[in-house]
Amino acid sequence: MQEPVIRRATVTDAQAVAEIGARTFSETFAHLYPPEDLAGFLAEAYSLEQTRADLADPAKAVWLVEADGVVVGYALAGPCGLPHAEVTPACGELKRFYLLKSSQNGGTGRRLFDEIMAWLERDGPRDLWIGVWSENFGAQRFYARQGFSKVGEYGFKVGSTVDHEFILKRVAQRDSTIA
Repeated sequence: MQEPVIRRATVTDAQAVAEIGARTFSETFAHLYPPEDLAGFLAEAYSLEQTRADLADPAKAVWLVEADGVVVGYALAGPCGLPHAEVTPACGELKRFYLLKSSQNGGTGRRLFDEIMAWLERDGPRDLWIGVWSENFGAQRFYARQGFSKVGEYGFKVGSTVDHEFILKRVAQRDSTIA
């Protein structure tokens, strides 16, 4: 088996992105929601229309992860939209970051994360943000190792369910040397 390929998605990948988005969200969180709430959320958040809009937005970037020609994960990054008083237009956010469970813990997530962070900081250091479910302890540990810390909380709605989410922030690491 070859190492999974990580590549930037284009508008022509909209169907694949929408499908892996719905699949990974369901695999990770379906047990938390009534079926009708989950179905409504997936239909909106991972619709082809929404996915095409994300892919066409020059302020956002989407990546696909493919293993042996099969899509096994994806990520979405762009301007920060989290509800926190310190968020500014200059802030970036890792909005979605998912791999199928069968593709986790092999280093692919780290490779994908590094690529996203490089893209978010391509114009220089800036504050970066992530929203993460309060009970996703593995993700919280991973993000903490990457320099993110909890700075707030908010409610994430999926139908009638409101998830308790943490807001994580990594302050821009500016070069302190003087030229």
